[in-house]
Amino acid sequence: MNIAIVGLGLIGGSIAKAIKYNTDNTVYGYDIDRGVLLKAKLLGAVDEELTSDILPTCDMVILGLYPNDTLEFVRTHADKIKKGAIVMDSCGVKRVVCEPLWKVASENGFTFIGAHPMAGLHFSGFEYSDVGMFSEASMIIIPSKDVKIEDLEAVKSLYLKLGFTNIQISTPEEHDKIIAYTSQLAHVVSNAYVKSPEAEVHKGFSAGSYKDMTRVAWLNEDMWTELFMDNADNLTEEIGVVITELERYRDALSRGDEAELHALLEQGSIAKRKADGRYSDAREGGVR
Repeated sequence: MNIAIVGLGLIGGSIAKAIKYNTDNTVYGYDIDRGVLLKAKLLGAVDEELTSDILPTCDMVILGLYPNDTLEFVRTHADKIKKGAIVMDSCGVKRVVCEPLWKVASENGFTFIGAHPMAGLHFSGFEYSDVGMFSEASMIIIPSKDVKIEDLEAVKSLYLKLGFTNIQISTPEEHDKIIAYTSQLAHVVSNAYVKSPEAEVHKGFSAGSYKDMTRVAWLNEDMWTELFMDNADNLTEEIGVVITELERYRDALSRGDEAELHALLEQGSIAKRKADGRYSDAREGGVR
């Protein structure tokens, strides 16, 4: 099978490497940075450069681009994509991508399936791509309602070979709502937390808690700005929940209300155990 990878950054580069290592498919790659493409070829991550002549021969096209670039590439090259081919994105938001591209795909005789690999690093670029990036990771797949079962199975089969162990089927709406909490909110909170003046003098006074809270504060601001804005409604709601909860802790401390503070901490502990499925009889008191 011929597979095109468009965008050889952290995710696209890792997908290319994983396909070459785990399958016998031929990989054609493209990146706006010629140096990256040449490096990918030298390292064996891609077999050849993806050109306008080769694109119509590809059975799958995987896009490792930001949402707006994903939309632009598919719309611009729709008439060159092979009839019956499967096109997939790797974006962290889905409402702005899936609906428009399902329409483009239908009009041009190929299939578009949304895909979101739940893996990554706080670094970006091909130099950080890793053949083992997706080992035991979750892949979220967003198919259209009229997707062919054989196309869906082909996508699942490929990603399982790349190391993913959990394939989650979702909708654009469900995906964006949950991702606002599980991924985007974590980046916002971490990014805000590290702005405390005390962060500059943390050495010698910090351990695992600080490391956990600040791991994703160092982020790609270009990418995350686009993702946050594309999911602003859901993310705004989640930020509001956190602000409300933080105000409850602050108010209890300000009042010297030990009982209220104890209750808030207990509620958070119960919420964590419930979320992890380790506290089946957890009480609801204040737990979201």
